[in-house]
Amino acid sequence: MACRLRPDKRAEYLRLHSDVWPGVEEMISRCGIRNFTIFIRGDVLFGYYEYVGDDWDADQARMAADPVTRDWWSHTDPCQIGFDSDAADGARWQALDEVWHQD
Repeated sequence: MACRLRPDKRAEYLRLHSDVWPGVEEMISRCGIRNFTIFIRGDVLFGYYEYVGDDWDADQARMAADPVTRDWWSHTDPCQIGFDSDAADGARWQALDEVWHQD
């Protein structure tokens, strides 16, 4: 997945991610997400993770309902913008189409 970083929010975003809140990391793990990594290149953020759960929609709903995660997002979301002008409201992170994969 990828999104763009607002240049004026770069320092804030990097500061937040230099010390991610333990409750946020715990919820990510509880929702079946492993090996979550965010990369940066210029003003583009690339995210990668592996989902090992059984019900993606339920895990995403549980994460979205978590008060700590919602608070975290209130700080990180304003730092990000999507690529597509016609993206759904609030859709900053957008899925990438897989072109190639090797096991």
